[in-house]
Amino acid sequence: MVLSPTTWSEPLARPSQTEAAQNEEAQSTAAGPATEQPEIRRENGQREVFCGLTSIVWLHRRMPDAFFLVVGSRTCAHLIQSAAGVMIFAEPRFGTAILGERDLAGLADANEELDRLVGDLLERRPEIRTLFLVGSCPSEVIKLDLAKAAERLTRSHRGRVRVLNYSGSGIETTFTQGEDQALMALLPLMPASDEEQLLIVGTLADGVEDRFMALFARMGLPVVRSLPPRRSTELPPVGKGTRVLLAQPFLSATARALVHRGAQLIEAPYPFGVEGSAAWMAAAAAAFGIQAEAVAAVLDPLVERGRRALAPHRERLEGKRLFLLPDSQMEIPLARFLSRECGMELVEVGVPYLDRQLMAAELALLPAGTPICEGQDVERQLERVRSERPDLVVCGLGLANPLEAEGIATKWSIELVFSPIHGCDQAGDLAELFARPLHRRGLLAFS
Repeated sequence: MVLSPTTWSEPLARPSQTEAAQNEEAQSTAAGPATEQPEIRRENGQREVFCGLTSIVWLHRRMPDAFFLVVGSRTCAHLIQSAAGVMIFAEPRFGTAILGERDLAGLADANEELDRLVGDLLERRPEIRTLFLVGSCPSEVIKLDLAKAAERLTRSHRGRVRVLNYSGSGIETTFTQGEDQALMALLPLMPASDEEQLLIVGTLADGVEDRFMALFARMGLPVVRSLPPRRSTELPPVGKGTRVLLAQPFLSATARALVHRGAQLIEAPYPFGVEGSAAWMAAAAAAFGIQAEAVAAVLDPLVERGRRALAPHRERLEGKRLFLLPDSQMEIPLARFLSRECGMELVEVGVPYLDRQLMAAELALLPAGTPICEGQDVERQLERVRSERPDLVVCGLGLANPLEAEGIATKWSIELVFSPIHGCDQAGDLAELFARPLHRRGLLAFS
């Protein structure tokens, strides 16, 4: 086995049975609200998105006692290392077990190789308390059964570490759905309790989460917990007293699984911008019967500061035409924010898939007639981009440089996942992320 600071490089072996694929399409068929909805176009063709492995980049920072071991190819290793930007002498909390030719040909025993690799990893990194085996496109194509491997390794290292598995395969997931799959792996370990609590679901920057916790405490909410937790072994309970507040819009499977265990889902816009963040916190307070006056006393000063921070960026963004290509599943909440609070004109809003139940509050706030495209045929969408010539396109890394070369300003959607953009306090920073490429384009323009 070759060990480097960022990659575990070791041949793995013959597959057994595969885990049943998650039914992504079922997530988009929930009943919609009674209010009038925008017209939705559906496309099915070539997609241009990152795979779910990318979610490891923010999950490994969130849970420092966890380790994410990708079972995949050298391409998987390079993707994670490049996206995370890990320095060569760092000790990251992720790695890749690289499938080689012997593994693909079935000339080695995958179970023995994986057991040895995990044993060496745990010996070197004794601080690991939860180990995620992360499936990839190569491991799933050859039907490597990581679910059984996780059960076997959990028995072998009982009392030392727990081993879980989920799929980050680009065959099945867009890149933010990797977090949805990781949380689904944790959910069976969450204890049962009917204690009244607010459960914030979705990874937030630590500073942003601390701020939300303080604000909810000032409003008078009894108990507020988060999923994922900051320590993977300190999972919150769930039961009939749990009210779930989604911080991220791409957690459909997790939300439904929590509801299945008795939790109640709070319907609210997502906490992007001043309007969305205030409505998000107010919805949580209302679910616990907090008086409107107590909520207003906390939120009104935040709203005022947030609007002041937004003002200079609105001057640059107002009237600009925006095209969002499907990538992160955050497109609809961002479109709502940029349209209503920054004055941008929505040319088209693309989403990888549309969960009408989780997006009901956001869809109701979009301007009438907003074109929404679910799914992707990348060539057709690029044709519409070139025809419309918007002022700004939000898209993945793979499309940004070609569009920039054609004179179209772009914003990387992946940067929005890595940045602390939630809450009223971050509204100005969020708007600046979109104003910056337009400012840069203006500096580079020649008369």
